[in-house]
Amino acid sequence: MKGKKRVFSGTRATGGLHLGNYLGAVNGYLELAANPEYETIYMVMDLHAITTPFDQKKLAKNTKEVIIDYLACGLDPEKSIITAQSLVPEHTYLQNILSTEITVARMQHLPTFKDKVKQYPKAVTMALLNYPVLMAADILLYKASLVPVGIDQEPHLEIAREIARKMNEKYGTNFPEPKRFVTKGEYVPSLSGEGKMSKSVEGSYINLVDDLDTIKKRLAAAPTDGGKGDKVPSEGGVANLLAFVELFEGEEKRKKYEKDYLGEGIRYGDLKTELAEAIYEELKPIQERRKVFENDPSLVDRMIKEGAQKAGKIAKETIREVKEKMGLI
Repeated sequence: MKGKKRVFSGTRATGGLHLGNYLGAVNGYLELAANPEYETIYMVMDLHAITTPFDQKKLAKNTKEVIIDYLACGLDPEKSIITAQSLVPEHTYLQNILSTEITVARMQHLPTFKDKVKQYPKAVTMALLNYPVLMAADILLYKASLVPVGIDQEPHLEIAREIARKMNEKYGTNFPEPKRFVTKGEYVPSLSGEGKMSKSVEGSYINLVDDLDTIKKRLAAAPTDGGKGDKVPSEGGVANLLAFVELFEGEEKRKKYEKDYLGEGIRYGDLKTELAEAIYEELKPIQERRKVFENDPSLVDRMIKEGAQKAGKIAKETIREVKEKMGLI
C-alpha cells in the first residue's frame, strides 16, 4: 500500500505459542496492525523450522497451531497478511538469488551459526548455514523496512542490510535496509531463572493454552531463595518472578514485594498463587477465542490460503523486478 511502511515478522513453526511469544512479539504485532501507518505481514516460518532437526509428522500441525494462536490473540486477517512461509515459493527463489551476494566465510563467522553447530553437531547442513539468507529473503521479498524481532536476531538483520546494499549498488534494485522494531516487553525472562523464555528449555515457559492448575505447577517449580535479604536480586529466579509480577500485576505490586524482601520477607507461595491467577486471567479470553478456531478448521485453512494469495501477489512483483534488473529471463 502506497505511503505505508511495511512490517514483516515471523515465528518458527514449533507448535503453540508461549507467554514469551505473546508478550515479546504478538502484543507488538497487534500494536502495529492497529496503526494505519503500517502494512503488516506475519508468517509462520515452516521453512526455517526444517533448517534444524524436525518431526515431519508434526510440522504441518505445529504451523497451524501458531496461526490459530495468532488469531486467538486478536490478529485480524483483514488487517494483516497471515499465512505460512512455505506457501509462497518466492521466498526460496529470492534466497537463491541473494546467496550470490554473501560469502560462505561471512556466514560461518556468525555467532548464531556457531551456536547452532554446537547444538546440532551432526546436522550442520547448507540449510543451517543459509538460514540468515533465507531470513533476508523473507524480509526483502516484501520490501519491509521494519522487523519486530528480538535483539538476538540483530546479526541476521545486519546480513539482510548488507545484501540489500549490495543488490541496490550492483543491480539498481530498491530494497530498503530493514531495521529492528523494538516492542515493549521484547525480552521475556525464563521461569528457570536463566536466559529468556524458550520452548527448547523445559521448565522455562508457560503456554498460552495452559489452564490455571498447570500455570500454578509451572510457577511452583520456579527457583527462589529464602525470601529476604539486604538487596533485591537483579538476576535469577527471584528477579524473573518480580518481572512477571510487574508485567501482570503492575509496578506497585512489584514495589510492595521488593519492600517485603528488604523487610519481613516474601511468602513465595502466596506470590506464585496470585501471579498464576493474574496470568490465567489474561490468557482466559485468548483460550476462549482459540476454541472457536479449533472448532472450525476449514475457516483457518481458508484464512491461511487467502493470506498466501495476498503475500504471493507482492512477492511475484518483487521477483519480476529483481529478474529484470539482473538480466534474467
